[in-house]
Amino acid sequence: MRISEFFFIIFVTSNFLCVVKGSSHNHAGSNSSRGRHHWVGPTGLRLITVDINGFGDFRSVQAAVDSVPESNRKNVLILISAGRYIEKVVVPASKPYITFEGAGRDVTVIEWHDRASDKGPDGQQLRTYHTASVAVFAPFFTARNISFKNTAPAPQPGMQGWQAVALRISGDKAFFSGCAFYGAQDTLCDDAGRHFFKDCYIEGSIDFIFGNGRSMYKSCELHSIATRFGSIAAQDRKSPDEKTGFAFVNCSVTGSGPLYVGRAMGKYSRIVFSYTYFDDVVAHGGWDDWDHQGNNKTAFFGVYKCYGPGAAALRRVSWAQELDFDAAHPFLAKSFVNGRHWISPSDA
Repeated sequence: MRISEFFFIIFVTSNFLCVVKGSSHNHAGSNSSRGRHHWVGPTGLRLITVDINGFGDFRSVQAAVDSVPESNRKNVLILISAGRYIEKVVVPASKPYITFEGAGRDVTVIEWHDRASDKGPDGQQLRTYHTASVAVFAPFFTARNISFKNTAPAPQPGMQGWQAVALRISGDKAFFSGCAFYGAQDTLCDDAGRHFFKDCYIEGSIDFIFGNGRSMYKSCELHSIATRFGSIAAQDRKSPDEKTGFAFVNCSVTGSGPLYVGRAMGKYSRIVFSYTYFDDVVAHGGWDDWDHQGNNKTAFFGVYKCYGPGAAALRRVSWAQELDFDAAHPFLAKSFVNGRHWISPSDA
């Protein structure tokens, strides 16, 4: 075992052994009113290596996932060597506590090429959510230093059926650090659950972050490859009672435009950008109501202390809000995703 692997195992184990007293969402819980704790989360650690050239336990990522037993109760670290893993990967809901650790997002890539209009095994169109190169349904999933890519070409404006997802995250309490997501239309399906993205690179053209997740993006680069018109985030909150939304903190928006930064996919869509740099790519008005004018009365689109040559364009719509600190505060810390209960202080 390499020294770097040894220290990463210690790091992962220590993360999962973090105890927060009295929290029902934590991996560890209390069984005593006197403050003593017992372990109720995963126990033990299993290391699996994947190497496309045959020097690991498996040659494919899916084979490694398949080797994890149903109702998994261990922390499973899957170390993925440098290489292009051209495969479609699914992490089922019955396999929590899995970590994908790449050799670096520039050298470890999982990629596939499905589009929404492509036919599935049953002869029917796949549709957007089933195009994901990697789909994660399990809770407590982590990915570090790896790229997820959908290599389907970017559609021209108005073309139908070209949605092509690189990663779909539908499991609760997922953490991504130092990862990259490459695609065009609908790159990252932030579908459901609480998620935290840190130091990630996300590239696309149209709605390249979309879904109804409750997610924080911290210190991420959002890079547009739009040729005629594009959009970053389409959030699908359908009710004021839902706690979902996208919070972008200390991010940067680069690439080509013109570009909407947010679209009201759901009637109560919620998107907030804070301390974020915007290059000169933002479309006039910055926000879009998804062709439902009523959404502009119910959606919550906000900015707080954003800057850069494109930032002024975000303030030209009456129903988008320039927030003060009190209004922005809920969207600035990991508490937005209940992160105190499942994200270690060193990761936040």
